[in-house]
Amino acid sequence: MKYRRFGKLNWNVSVLGFGAMRLPIIGDDDANIDEPEAIRMVRYAIDHGVNYLDTAYVYHKGGSEALLGKALKDGYRSRVKLATKMPVWLVKSHDELDKYFDEQLDRLQTGHVDFYLLHSLNRELWDKVKQLNALEWLDEKVAEGKIGHSGFSFHDKHSAFKEIVDGYEGWAFCQIQYNYLDSDYQAGTAGLEYAAAKGLAVVVMEPLAGGGLTSVPPKEIQSIWEKAKTKKSLAEWALRWVWNRPEVSVVLSGMSTMNQVVENVEIASRSSPLSMTSEELALVEKVKRKYKELGFIQCTGCRYCMPCPQGVNIPQILSLHNEFVRERGEEIKNKYEKNISPKNRAKLCSKCGKCEEHCPQKIPIRRLLSEAALFFEESG
Repeated sequence: MKYRRFGKLNWNVSVLGFGAMRLPIIGDDDANIDEPEAIRMVRYAIDHGVNYLDTAYVYHKGGSEALLGKALKDGYRSRVKLATKMPVWLVKSHDELDKYFDEQLDRLQTGHVDFYLLHSLNRELWDKVKQLNALEWLDEKVAEGKIGHSGFSFHDKHSAFKEIVDGYEGWAFCQIQYNYLDSDYQAGTAGLEYAAAKGLAVVVMEPLAGGGLTSVPPKEIQSIWEKAKTKKSLAEWALRWVWNRPEVSVVLSGMSTMNQVVENVEIASRSSPLSMTSEELALVEKVKRKYKELGFIQCTGCRYCMPCPQGVNIPQILSLHNEFVRERGEEIKNKYEKNISPKNRAKLCSKCGKCEEHCPQKIPIRRLLSEAALFFEESG
């Protein structure tokens, strides 16, 4: 495992962090984590050098924190730094900050959190943070030793990111979405460089765009990858591109299978900043431009849009929409017919907009569901 300095702190973080957002589940219920397999995966990662674990109050409907609490028994807690997040959008008063935090400590079976984030900040939630006096609350918890260092995760425009970075002297780190498709999106490269210049450690989430960059690419994309002199897996191309940036401290991967853990640990061992050649960077840029031309929907599968009041399976439908726009194949229509129950189809969308209120990517979900209904449910 390779390690990098975590911002201004006198501590080195593994370049690969374990994101506990997409743990293996049994059936279709996101809350029904396959606990034995998930614990095996987390401990394998730690045994192979991963020392940063990331979770949140809402992941797996609350089950992610509880799973990590179990996985970190038997001496594993002392071997890692643990990060979790306050769901600011759920908090109604200053007193509730303690309520949520104490519940998280109970779930995690720990007396302190090493790195604590205000979750999914945007300009609106930043205003709420100040109204709740949440920054003063962070200072108190750090002084009490219950929080090691404070940070925030982010989903909004670069101008809002800069405002938040500059708005509190207590930030030790930030977490941003960053991959070769999103280099100009949200905080983007400009935000990465700005935060690092301020001395903040930068934690990267969604390096594989929710797995979208590792799914079987369309023919136009595959033909570009085939021109590479050195062959790499799709995951390695995406991860190495992020690790190439020296400003990046740690890259989170939301791993769902043991094979993914093993592969990502192995790829991490080959990572280095500024190690990609100009030819390799140019190749990735060609892939990026082609994906943009094909109309790639930047859904990461975070499931914040769920549950839909009408039962629409939004993440899976958007994934199939992506496939159909790229390929236009009858087999994708057949996949929709087979995998999307009549109770969960796009035509059931009532246009209420609740999904869009919660989408960190600001995706026009209602419009895309209307398109999906036309693509896949012509008779409806």
